[in-house]
Amino acid sequence: MVFQISPRELADAIAAGKPVYLIDVRKPWEHERVALPGSLLVPLDELTERADEIEPPPGALVVAYCHHGVRSLSAAALLDRLGLPGVASLRGGIDAWSREIDPSLPRY
Repeated sequence: MVFQISPRELADAIAAGKPVYLIDVRKPWEHERVALPGSLLVPLDELTERADEIEPPPGALVVAYCHHGVRSLSAAALLDRLGLPGVASLRGGIDAWSREIDPSLPRY
């Protein structure tokens, strides 16, 4: 089972200064339109061959996100199978983030 984190829980972790490692699994055009600061873009369809690029610092909260939270669930499960356990999926994706946390981010 994949762990999901709410936008509020993620925002609270960031505000508290906890180490967070964000993986954006959307398409490049989506990332260019809007992205969470500091996130690493690895589209879901490239995740298997690019998994070695994902190098979170020790103790970091690792969170995959997408538009609405569906692709990130798949990404978290895939990364778990590839040996990176404990990856959370952002519930509702960046769309929920823009609605609940930062309304200045464009929605699409």
